[in-house]
Amino acid sequence: MSKQKIAYGNVPSGAGGQRLPFSPAVRAGDFVYISGQVAMKENGEIEYGGIEAQTRTTIGNVQKVLALAGCNLEDVIKVTIWLDDTRDFWTFNRVYQEYFKDPMPARSCVQSAMMVDCKIEMEVVAYKPLD
Repeated sequence: MSKQKIAYGNVPSGAGGQRLPFSPAVRAGDFVYISGQVAMKENGEIEYGGIEAQTRTTIGNVQKVLALAGCNLEDVIKVTIWLDDTRDFWTFNRVYQEYFKDPMPARSCVQSAMMVDCKIEMEVVAYKPLD
């Protein structure tokens, strides 16, 4: 088994095409770390709508990045979520449970101001042994 780290995905860009200093995903041994994902659509715009629509888009983005490393939501062992508004917590939980099944990953969820105009950010750690 290789002990090197492997980065997945293109280097992300922000407003005005500015290069952002992180990889979408990095594998370190059997663990895959996914950088924080928000409800950004393919066109670079944030998903219009409330927490339900933004949660679905965010989880979809997490799934796309996991797939780059050969993983899926079933491989996720830890989720960290930042919500812009604590009033969105129960609606977020309802949508979250549609995607994550037993055994549920470990999770942290806090309220925080966001760096972009969105309602949610999510990062995950997946465990998938290298063959």
